[in-house]
Amino acid sequence: MPLSTIAVTGGNGKIGRAILAHLNDHEYETVNIARGKQREEVSDTYITTDLLDAGETYGALAKADADAVIHMGTIPDPYGNPDFRTYESNVMSATHVLEASESLGLESCCLASSINVMGAEHQQRDPQVEYLPIDADHPRTPDDSYGIAKHAMEVTAAGFGRRPTCETTIATLRYPWVPNEEEVVEYFAEPDRSMETLRDDDPWSNEQVMFSYVHIDDACAIARKAVEADYVGHESFWAVAGDTTADEATEDVVDEFYPDAEIRQPLEGHETLFDLSKADELLDWAPERSWRDY
Repeated sequence: MPLSTIAVTGGNGKIGRAILAHLNDHEYETVNIARGKQREEVSDTYITTDLLDAGETYGALAKADADAVIHMGTIPDPYGNPDFRTYESNVMSATHVLEASESLGLESCCLASSINVMGAEHQQRDPQVEYLPIDADHPRTPDDSYGIAKHAMEVTAAGFGRRPTCETTIATLRYPWVPNEEEVVEYFAEPDRSMETLRDDDPWSNEQVMFSYVHIDDACAIARKAVEADYVGHESFWAVAGDTTADEATEDVVDEFYPDAEIRQPLEGHETLFDLSKADELLDWAPERSWRDY
């Protein structure tokens, strides 16, 4: 059934607001479901909701009369809250959205996951990169509260997707840092991104995140593609740019930072360390933006 109305949780935030605008550009009716007062002017409808309350979450999605939901309303890192609160926000809010989606018969449910399901910049250990390119089945070994919570959220989504009664398309999108155009210029295009500086760079864009990022336009597009997809059950996707954040050839980056990783497929030019073929096959999505364009 064609989608008409798409709800976005956390539409007051940077990425949520951008997704609402992107959906409007593609002629969808939009509903922002968030806590507090409305802080955007792009959604068609705004509903104030506590996503940690199962009843309120169900009621908001029912009131929205949505065909699909994109869940962005979670705590974005492990630093500003106790560990249990980070876990609760990222796991329980997703569980409530999944339960409501199933009960209300939504066509699709897209959840914001993170590259931190692998174990990345928020933990004290280095990322455990076993092979390259990194596909959706690569082992996940996080130990920080944020990464553990995102991993648990994916396990929960997979459980919902395995149910014989499941008729919903469920996607978890593993986002890295999502810069807008100004941030792309400030953090990537203008600074030195050569090998000599990469080790001292911001951990959000160096080897701790496998040199990944995704332009906000591509981040919005994959979320839309995820709710438009027509498979049944749950799938996880790497939602990253097609290139690295390094100005060096990917082969040289791998030799320098991941010398013990098994190379399963040659990586050419500035190609990303992640295998994006699954998103191409199931979502018809491929990243179109690069910091090199600036």
